[in-house]
Amino acid sequence: MRLSTVSFRYSRRGPWILRDVELTLRPGSVVEVTGRNGAGKSTLLRLMAGFVPPSRGSISDRPGVVGYAPDVFPVDQPFTVAAYLAHMSRIRGPSSTSAAGDLAGRLNATHLLEQPLGDLSKGSAQKVGLIQSLLAPPDLLILDEPFAGLDEQTRVELPVIIEEIAARGGTVVVSDHQKQLQDFPGAEHWLVADGGVTVGTRAPSGDTHREVPARVVIEVIVDADDADEVEQRLRADGYLTRRSS
Repeated sequence: MRLSTVSFRYSRRGPWILRDVELTLRPGSVVEVTGRNGAGKSTLLRLMAGFVPPSRGSISDRPGVVGYAPDVFPVDQPFTVAAYLAHMSRIRGPSSTSAAGDLAGRLNATHLLEQPLGDLSKGSAQKVGLIQSLLAPPDLLILDEPFAGLDEQTRVELPVIIEEIAARGGTVVVSDHQKQLQDFPGAEHWLVADGGVTVGTRAPSGDTHREVPARVVIEVIVDADDADEVEQRLRADGYLTRRSS
């Protein structure tokens, strides 16, 4: 897959989040994406997954089966975990039906299957997001902060799954504040900063959690029907949100 002079902003008059990004993803590669909060990591991942189109430039040769796990899994859905995964399995195809149970076992999530999505903790919701992204063997797997809130058993198992996907020719891209993949054998490292992406570079030690020197509050007024989507998008890009009634 190739990103050619890709630029992105959320509105015609908004600031550029990414500018003239040139990247190539090879089959079998594992990429760790780092950068400070708000640099545009989540935006880059959503572009690669195909959830948003570039404002300028093009993305070509995206693999046919894409798995994507967001940083904030949308738990506000009227399902138990098992019912949600069954629904997603029907969408993904017949081969996904048995995969849900196997993945729940590997990711230490079997005990969650009968729980309502809305009752899940951050770490448990993260596991459900990971399982749904893996239901159909992905040719391109994109994980946004997948290690946040996970238990130790799952932290150990997830890199094994990533290695298996890469070994069969799949491409894996992971945004990783937890630094779980910094020593992953053969991994590429991308640094997102100042609207660009530098290949072969990691954020300096401690930089990924660097505090912004000064903060301001910007009030954004949106329609009630759009509030959840806007809030999730802002949180995924690293911004703090506070909703008023």
